[in-house]
Amino acid sequence: MNTLKAGDKVPEFSAKDQDGNTINLSDYTGKKLIVFFYPKANTPGCTAEACNLRDNYEELQAQGYELLGVSADSEKKQSNFKNKFEFPFPLLADEDHTVINTFGVWGLKKFMGREYDGIHRMTFLIDEEGVVSDVIQKVKTKDHAAQILG
Repeated sequence: MNTLKAGDKVPEFSAKDQDGNTINLSDYTGKKLIVFFYPKANTPGCTAEACNLRDNYEELQAQGYELLGVSADSEKKQSNFKNKFEFPFPLLADEDHTVINTFGVWGLKKFMGREYDGIHRMTFLIDEEGVVSDVIQKVKTKDHAAQILG
């Protein structure tokens, strides 16, 4: 897993959001961006994390941040997830792993003694120039906004 680190310039990427709109990294030039990766829409940890960010969205925006959620789920699954929990930010349906591989968050995971490849739950804070300013590797799903704002 070759994960982007603080100080790395994020390579340009494009992906479809939950409504089929194309989202480009360059759309966020001049803005601070939070890109959070989660393993699967509508699972308990991912729901807790995204809802925590939703509940603190105004505070994050007040700090100048835009948000993008990313998983390998389909547009339909992302759309259902977003609508069910009324997320005010886009969710990228990265089924071909374009964004996941750009950030280097796909790799070996262990769960209940089983090893498999999957998305590592990580969050990247990106500055106005498109450079990673921080990486949160140990995401606290129920208190994630505090980790970002801390």
